[in-house]
Amino acid sequence: MARKPGSSPQAMKNRAAKTAAAIAPASALAQSAPAKKRVSPAQFFREVRAEARKITWTTRKETWITTVMVGIMVVLAALFFMVVDWLLGTGMNLLLSLANGG
Repeated sequence: MARKPGSSPQAMKNRAAKTAAAIAPASALAQSAPAKKRVSPAQFFREVRAEARKITWTTRKETWITTVMVGIMVVLAALFFMVVDWLLGTGMNLLLSLANGG
């Protein structure tokens, strides 16, 4: 029986070694991370304020367009489910009237 290329024990060991080498720096970095030190409340709020400045808020126009689109989708979904409910109800009434003999 012929072996598949790369299925020899040596090839598998080489692949395992490459994988371990690629993973090792990440795990070594995670283990050597220093313990978190306590931050003063003033420093915490400065960092929060700096992060809040990075937020990009949607414009009034974008918010309005998104709201209208959501409203349209709600109306379309309601109409769809109303039609499906009516069809199933009519079908069940027809089936039950046939089962009752008339």
